[in-house]
Amino acid sequence: MQTNAIYNQMGVSDAVLRFGEEVLSGLRERFDAIDTVAEYNQAKVVCAMQENRLAANHFNLSSGYGYDDDGRDNLERIYASVFHTEAALVRPQITCGTHALALALGANLLPGDELLSPVGAPYDTLEEVIGIRPSVGSLREYGVSYAQVDLLEDGSFDYEGIRRTINEKTKLITIQRSKGYATRPSFTVAQIGELIAFCKQCKPDVICMVDNCYGEFVDTIEPSDVGADMVVGSLIKNPGGGLAPTGGYICGRQDLIERCAYRLNAPGLGKEVGANLGLLTSFYQGLFLAPTVVSGALKGALFASCCYEKLGYRVVPTSKEVRSDIIQAVELGSREAMVAFCGGIQAAAPVDSYVTPEPWPMPGYDSDVIMAAGAFVQGSSIELSADGPIRAPYAVYFQGGLTWYHAKLGILMSLQKLLDAGLIEL
Repeated sequence: MQTNAIYNQMGVSDAVLRFGEEVLSGLRERFDAIDTVAEYNQAKVVCAMQENRLAANHFNLSSGYGYDDDGRDNLERIYASVFHTEAALVRPQITCGTHALALALGANLLPGDELLSPVGAPYDTLEEVIGIRPSVGSLREYGVSYAQVDLLEDGSFDYEGIRRTINEKTKLITIQRSKGYATRPSFTVAQIGELIAFCKQCKPDVICMVDNCYGEFVDTIEPSDVGADMVVGSLIKNPGGGLAPTGGYICGRQDLIERCAYRLNAPGLGKEVGANLGLLTSFYQGLFLAPTVVSGALKGALFASCCYEKLGYRVVPTSKEVRSDIIQAVELGSREAMVAFCGGIQAAAPVDSYVTPEPWPMPGYDSDVIMAAGAFVQGSSIELSADGPIRAPYAVYFQGGLTWYHAKLGILMSLQKLLDAGLIEL
């Protein structure tokens, strides 16, 4: 078979190919369901672009102050339409997901306020933003306190603990949709909606913000459809479709987004300034492609889950669970297995495929991290990538793939590297 021959040429053995095909034979129905969601979301995005009369002049470059940039403003109207919110802030000046989250938190929390996480510890890079780990410019340094309610042992919300913790100082509740570097399940939009409703019942005026990274377009609805006051994410993840070279977004209530714009730029200037620097075409086209790109990443994550589950590894989510983001965690049990897995993902990359990933002390993390990412856009985790902190239970987090076929190749290469290292038997 011609396809097998090219895989063999790239280093994938017949044994790995046979194993992969056995797994794939049982996934057709699940793949069809993923395509159904993608079809709906594709129509939703096109509908938002049509309703906001997207035109060729909206791709024009602006520089300097960026005054009267209708292309920038229309992109934000389209994001607000897609996420069904009053307003949106979508800018290349937002450098990453952590920056977007820090911006939303810093804009809407004042000295004396308290931030609450009802879903346990936040993603590593937010620890310094919040001040859990001391850092210059943290929320803690500015007089914002932090409270946390851990999840129950089964990964569900501790509603009684949340009720006890919410108090008169609780201003904003942050809900991380994806698992981050934890092995808990990611939360579905429906689960997030239940949590928001409970928090609003406890304190009606509390602001509920959802870290939506890795979750956009996985479902037909978003957290903003179930009560979130703000949803926040990165354009070099799902909504950028692999084309956005930088940027982030915040969608939500008009007053909250206005504060975010003042924080990003300056009080009194807000959304009126900010040049697009010629990036609007990639932002618009990336959003257009995002539903299809996300569907390919979801298929890859499901394939990874099934492969490694069949080999006896603990995977989160399991192959049978409903997926709520594009991340697949695999507990590999050793540093050597993590290095081999990531080596396979790197070997499948179109960029820097000859590089061998090694763990290193990465800024923002409290342990060495290994990352495999031969991406066209640096740090773009909608592209094929895998990473994880070198600490027990030695879990690697696989995500992305701009196409299903590339995601498939990455998984096959990861299996081959583990097989070559004598760490698995097929």
